[in-house]
Amino acid sequence: MIHAGFTTRRTMAKLKSGDASSNRGVDEMREIEVALDFTPNALASLMYRQGDTVVLTCVTKADRLPRWFPRDAERGWVHAEYALLPGSTNTRFRRERNGAKGRTQEIERLVARSLRGAVDLEELGPIALTVDCDILNADGGTRCASITAASLALRLAVRRLIASGDCLPKEKRLSREEIKKGVKAPELSEAERSAHEMAVMPNDVGALSVGMVAGEVRTDLDYILDSNADVDMNVVMTSDGGFVEVQGTGEEATYTRKELDAMIDAATVGISELHTFQTSILSDAS
Repeated sequence: MIHAGFTTRRTMAKLKSGDASSNRGVDEMREIEVALDFTPNALASLMYRQGDTVVLTCVTKADRLPRWFPRDAERGWVHAEYALLPGSTNTRFRRERNGAKGRTQEIERLVARSLRGAVDLEELGPIALTVDCDILNADGGTRCASITAASLALRLAVRRLIASGDCLPKEKRLSREEIKKGVKAPELSEAERSAHEMAVMPNDVGALSVGMVAGEVRTDLDYILDSNADVDMNVVMTSDGGFVEVQGTGEEATYTRKELDAMIDAATVGISELHTFQTSILSDAS
């Protein structure tokens, strides 16, 4: 099923141009569509489209915690991987077969720490989750779209782990001896499942690209706007208003404190809309 929000007129910008015009208002976000459970094998998956940027996000559960965790660890871990697929850009993007390159590693770390900023790893328990973000089509803002999509997929995965009895409150978790003896995990009531989900993931996390283009603050930069931006900024926020990261760069210009505040204000408004959208998408998902 496809869910849509933020109805806007979409642009079809693909190649760098000196024309930074757009059919969108300066504070108008691109259209967003989400298809839940896009692939059947992952614990949770979705196809996320923001304008012409398209991300396939999948969450999988590992058999064990990372090797560097203590053997008796009671806290979990969330890892992320990111990749531009060969057909995602206007010329073929070569697969990184010899390991992730610098930009890819930077984005993977950003996505992972953004997700961990919204998750209580102690409440998650000894569970290791990997969130894969594969870019099917890139039209600006791929790292931001990946974070917003990953948050959706991660919450759905946590909800399912709780429903299956794999993720329980600390006081209800089985000991290793009980698990070996085949003791069944206790079933939680609907209210207990909802409360535990909010304990594990008390916030959603969203991200948005903003910038200064032709002297104006623009929200949700596509490729054309990003290519023509004097200042490019990525902002990551949790749904309780906390900042995970602010990355701002003057490409060929400096920017003032007033412009910095204006860009952060624009991002805050847009990300608040993203959080509302995230809640609505998963309101009846299971």
